[in-house]
Amino acid sequence: MARTLVDISVSLRADIAADPPGLGPEIDYLDHSDTVEDLLAFFPGAGPEDLPDGEGWAAERVRMTTHNGTHLDAPYHYSATMDGGARASTIDEIPLEWCLRPAVKLDFRHLPDGYVATAGDVRAELARIGHELAPLEIVVVNTAAGARYGSDDYVSAGCGMGRDATLYLLEQGVRLTGTDAWSWDAPFVHTARRYARDRDPSVIWEGHRAGREIGYCHLEKLHNLEALPDRGFEVCCFPVKVHAASAGWTRAVAIIDQEEGRP
Repeated sequence: MARTLVDISVSLRADIAADPPGLGPEIDYLDHSDTVEDLLAFFPGAGPEDLPDGEGWAAERVRMTTHNGTHLDAPYHYSATMDGGARASTIDEIPLEWCLRPAVKLDFRHLPDGYVATAGDVRAELARIGHELAPLEIVVVNTAAGARYGSDDYVSAGCGMGRDATLYLLEQGVRLTGTDAWSWDAPFVHTARRYARDRDPSVIWEGHRAGREIGYCHLEKLHNLEALPDRGFEVCCFPVKVHAASAGWTRAVAIIDQEEGRP
């Protein structure tokens, strides 16, 4: 059995528009010359001449949130409660069994920016690819935002998943989903216009807040989903175990098993 690993994570960068202004990471890169004194401080009496080529170590100092880069949101991110009133799980409490499962891709790249996908959209796409969801399958959503990662309009790009679309997935037993957009919900700039027009508060963060009814996790800022088939692959996305946190970074990978000799 041949196995192909597809990286579906983004690189953590501070020099591109991957988050709204003020919410991006800050990264200071220290090269081998910057840290000579740091290394020598551990060895009294040693000097730069004692180090190979006079070099210290390379290191990075990073200031960021758990929601920068490709990450997995825990139910605690959406609310203090889940499952109708139980305490919401933090990222260090998420079952590992949720994070390495068979997966399916919904191709919503044709949906316009700001569109809120419905349960009907999900059912139609599952019918198109001929797939019936099974409990604990991972569902990833390929939106128009994926191709615009790093562009100035990335945060406002792509469709989002509405409350009824999210609950439809959760009612089938799905507990982990993902998107290549900045948010599982429609971009806020579009939702803000809907709210200003209708003054309907239920549109605010509706996909996330479905987790108040059925606790679930989702991946945000996935990448390269267009390289995946509609089905027949697994996703591995174990989060960094940040104590009592609302999210954890992950190097999400798709695993495609293929019989030898078959295209």
